Order: sequence, then structure tokens, then C-alpha cells
Amino acid sequence: MQWRHRHLISLEDWTREELEFFLGQADYMEELMNRPIKKVPALRGKMIVNFFFESSTRTRVSFELAEKMLSADVVNWSTSGSSVSKGETMRDTAWTLEAMGADAVVIRHSAVGAADYLARKLHRASVFNAGDGTNGHPTQALLDLHAARRRFGKLEGKRMAIVGDVLHSRVARSDIQAFSKMGVEVVLSGPRTLMPLYHNELGAAYEPDPKKAVAGADMVYLLRIQKERQEEGLIPSIDEYHRRYGATEELVALADANAVVMHPGPINREVEIASSVADGDRSIILKQVRSGVAVRMALLYLCLGGVRN
Repeated sequence: MQWRHRHLISLEDWTREELEFFLGQADYMEELMNRPIKKVPALRGKMIVNFFFESSTRTRVSFELAEKMLSADVVNWSTSGSSVSKGETMRDTAWTLEAMGADAVVIRHSAVGAADYLARKLHRASVFNAGDGTNGHPTQALLDLHAARRRFGKLEGKRMAIVGDVLHSRVARSDIQAFSKMGVEVVLSGPRTLMPLYHNELGAAYEPDPKKAVAGADMVYLLRIQKERQEEGLIPSIDEYHRRYGATEELVALADANAVVMHPGPINREVEIASSVADGDRSIILKQVRSGVAVRMALLYLCLGGVRN
């Protein structure tokens, strides 16, 4: 198929056909990762700038590995000590990067819409959203899709329970978009104080009782709890949250016998997930991390390089 996307801002306008095609490309990239020499010249001569306004380990390193495996030239642009810290606008910084020859910019920013803003201001370079505020994290959703499909083979008709702080989660929003398009029923659970009022508009049902939400689910997805939520009074205490909503072995046992446990990382052990569950047989958390590299390789290749038919 002809690939029509130059940027990745969100998955809202992706079709199911495009998602299926993309996952096939990611499968191929994962095969490359299994080779003794994990490098191909697909993006040789391309310059990619990783422009992270927020700290990140998994996303930034995953993008960097993907870029280097495709032989791109990589620039990690730090805002501390740069012109941004001296008052230069993001727009002017981006134009500077493009003038220097950047073919793509990977951006992570605390402001909703930052990636979209950048894509509209740049004239030639592609923009990849690595997380914008509480709005979205599309590459996380793509890697979640890839890891789940690798386990199940087919996602149509599956059921996914997303448990935790949906209100502040960009991951949840992107996952709902992606998994729903693939025919997955998504149900949300968590404290009402951490649930958006417009959850129905997200395309997912809300079940306040986590036991009912997880019962029979094929995928149990735990969202990271940020401990400052306790300070804001949105949850009574970390211990109480874990007792009520944490992925204990007892809670996960209510899911389908072949269900998997997922988490975007980093993990707060004994908060949203028990160590025995995170390290258990049902967990595909490390497979998600591996899928992250393959998915980002596929994304960069399709948007900057070409298409494998």
C-alpha cells in the first residue's frame, strides 16, 4: 500500500488497514533485531533530532536505538544549556534545526498539542510525537498493539481492561484509539477522581469495580500512578490504592486464563502492580519494551525511507 503519513501526531486518522500494514512492517523490523549485526542502511544520510523537553528513558533510548539501527545520523538535543533555556521559542529552535538539515524531529513535551504545533511550523522535516502532555503517546500505543498481537495473533474480539490514572494518562488515550480500531473492547477502571468525565467520548466504558473490569479480560493494562496524586488528594493513600486497584495475583486471576499483563513503564512495584505479577508468566512488559524499538524502526522507515510491499 502507499504510505500517506509524513508525521505521527496521533493515531486518530489512522485506519485499521494502515495499522495492520504497519504492524507487518514492525514484524519485519523485529526480525532485523534478531540478526547478529543489527544495522541496515535504510536511512543512511538522514538526520534525526531527538528533542525532549521532558525526561524519558525508555522512549528516548528506544527511538535512538531505532534510528541508529537504520543508520540515521542522530542528534540528541537537550533543552538545558541550549537556546531554549535562554528564552528562544520552540518554533525558532525547530526552524534552526531544520536549517541545519534535520529530516525529522522526535519531540516530547509537557504541553498538549506541542507536536502538532511543530509539524505545522516546519516546512520539510517530519515530526514524531513522543508524548505531548496528557494528550497522547502514539508510539506507545503502537508498541502495545504490536506486543499484544505477537502474543495473540489476532486482536479482533479481545477485551482489554485499562486500570489506573486515566485522567492524566496520555498512554490510555492513544491505546483506546489504537485497540478500538483493531476490534478490541476497552473498559476503564480506577478511582472516579482519576477518571475523565468524558470517558465515553474516548470510546471506552467505565467500570468502577476493578474486579468486574478485569473479569474475563484478555489484556490487563496497568497505568503508572504518579505519587504526587496522593499529595493532591486524588487518592487516599498509596497503600489503599494498591489494595483496591493494584494488580495483585488475586485480581489478575479473575482475567481470562490466557490473559496478559501490560504496563507502559516505569513500574511502581507494589503500587499499581505487585512484583510477583510484573515478573510473572502473564507479564509481557519486557516484550513491550522490545516491540518499542521495532515499532519505532518501522515508523521512521515508512515516513522517511520507503515501503516494503
